[in-house]
Amino acid sequence: MTDVASAGVYRLGDRTVRRMGYGAMQLAGPGVFGPPKDRPQAIAVLREAVASGVNHIDTSDFYGPYVVNEIIAEALRPYPEGLAIVTKVGAVRGSDGSWNPAFGAADLERAVHDNIRRLGVDAIDVVNLRWMGAGHGVSEGSLGREFEVLAGLQRQGLIRHLGLSNVTATQVREARAIAEVVCVQNLYNIANRQDDALVDELAAAGIAFVPFFPLGGFAPLQSEALSAVAADLGATPMQTALAWLLARAPNMLLIPGTSSLAHLRENLAAAELVLSDKVMARLDAIGRVPA
Repeated sequence: MTDVASAGVYRLGDRTVRRMGYGAMQLAGPGVFGPPKDRPQAIAVLREAVASGVNHIDTSDFYGPYVVNEIIAEALRPYPEGLAIVTKVGAVRGSDGSWNPAFGAADLERAVHDNIRRLGVDAIDVVNLRWMGAGHGVSEGSLGREFEVLAGLQRQGLIRHLGLSNVTATQVREARAIAEVVCVQNLYNIANRQDDALVDELAAAGIAFVPFFPLGGFAPLQSEALSAVAADLGATPMQTALAWLLARAPNMLLIPGTSSLAHLRENLAAAELVLSDKVMARLDAIGRVPA
């Protein structure tokens, strides 16, 4: 069993977490909707992740909806000391599986209470405001009113720390003027590098960057260059892509997700993969954004 400690640690609020974590989204059914095909397997994946040293799990009550948080509680309660569970709010699921914005004060408060109840905790370690501006992509626009609502719930003791997801650098600065931001979760991987400057800005501020879809998400990474480097390393392309993220910046916290024990073990093994400067240069060229 891989020990993920070799990837190092980083601060997430008042916790120190291992940089190789786990994203629970894929524990729901197809399209992140409905129950999983194999609930015992989902429980086994969570338990093995924690047994391997993972102490940062990413989830949301709109995964399923509700299903994933209930599986996490079933698999891991009583939660081991030091485990950080991060959730996100700002959306609800339609009966057809659609993802719909839910940014009203009552919506956000209800979502926080739903997460608390289904996870079986007194307070959520980190709640990310998941911005949904123009569809699912990143878009500018003030999120101050919504972030103020979460800051109020934090003052009530329902949330320990606040984060952001799917946001721009301008929105990060707006939120930081309201309350402390401990993490930013955006689309970022070896082939999608639009947030390079933001990664570095957050690193300088001591704020964690959590890339979602680190392996490409619903469109897995495809690159001849990545495959060639992986072959030279004796690793898989996905392991190499995860190792690149770990090497990219010290504030990078990974949350690759899977519902498969075999894929979980493959992902976690990337924590032990060391990339030379020469290899990093080859990988950097895959998704470099032109100046």
